[in-house]
Parts: sequence; C-alpha cells; structure tokens
Amino acid sequence: MTKSELVEKMAKDAGISKAAAAAALDSFMEGVTKALKKKNGKVTLVGFGTFSKVRRKARKGRNPQTGEAIKIKACNVVKFKPGKKLKDAI
Repeated sequence: MTKSELVEKMAKDAGISKAAAAAALDSFMEGVTKALKKKNGKVTLVGFGTFSKVRRKARKGRNPQTGEAIKIKACNVVKFKPGKKLKDAI
C-alpha cells in the first residue's frame, strides 16, 4: 500500500477530504519522527505496535562484489515490534 492509497482509504473511512486525511497522516509521521529523535525515543500504539530507536554498533562487513573487508559505521535504526492485535490479524 502506498501513501496515496492510505490517504484515500483514511478519507473514505473517516468521511473527510483527501487533503484533510493527507494532513493528518503527515502530522502523524512528523510526530513519530520527532519522538524517535529524542534520546530514548519510543512510540507505542496499543494494539498496533511499538516503534523504538536502537543504536547499532560499528562492525566489519564485506563488499559482496569484491569480497573486500569494509568498516560499517555505528548508526541509529528504527525497530518495530508488532502488538498483539496486529500479530493475531496477520
């Protein structure tokens, strides 16, 4: 499902315009992003799941084309853990 398909479904289900649904979705995504930028960023949506920020350590990897060893820098990644309702629905 693409963002435009999601906006269309939200507008239809809520009985609002596509512009209002797009604004609501953008606001949601911005809110999640701001929350995850914080030091111990975490967003929990009961029944749906939890987004959390995890720090990956620096590590060694291998270039698949050349087989040459490379260094991979440490970075932050977003982790999603589905909630019970989402797990049961799938």
